[in-house]
Amino acid sequence: MACGMRCSKGLKICCAVSAILLIILVVVLVILFFTVFKPKDPDIILQSVKLERIEIGFPSPEINVSLGLVVTVENPNHGSFTYQNSTAYLNYRGNIVAEAPIHEDTIPARGDHNISTSLDIFADIRKFKDLPSDFLRGVINFTSTTTLQGKVKILHLFKFKATSYSNCDLSLLVHDKSINSTCNTKIKL
Repeated sequence: MACGMRCSKGLKICCAVSAILLIILVVVLVILFFTVFKPKDPDIILQSVKLERIEIGFPSPEINVSLGLVVTVENPNHGSFTYQNSTAYLNYRGNIVAEAPIHEDTIPARGDHNISTSLDIFADIRKFKDLPSDFLRGVINFTSTTTLQGKVKILHLFKFKATSYSNCDLSLLVHDKSINSTCNTKIKL
């Protein structure tokens, strides 16, 4: 019976120490998740825009613009983001004027990733009453929206579904054949 009391007391101490270590581990993981591993919004930088073609149709009032785009996504997070095929939409004064395919890929943790795509804009000037005056003024303003759905992988252990929302304001400078851009991105788990 002496061993029974001693073994029971040792078992209680072992369980108590194990429970304390488990609680400490859970607290540390929760603190890390809400501080170090807290999702941060990625930065999107329009690296290059090549104005490949700009044509105005006569006598039919159509505009045809072809752009080659390279966008860099800077991921400040400790998790990589694997996204599915998606589409970026280009809007002129609230109307969709172009779509650009975005092929599935992975943005590495705490790294940069270049995304290349092409964008063809076909617009009937008659549908966009402000387009001729914007063109003659030399600046055509667009907005682009992109939604990327995928998974975030942290430390090759934890996987979470995530969605990245991006909105960009683009100004096409007609005479310089260049584009100025400002982008805002949000990621939601």
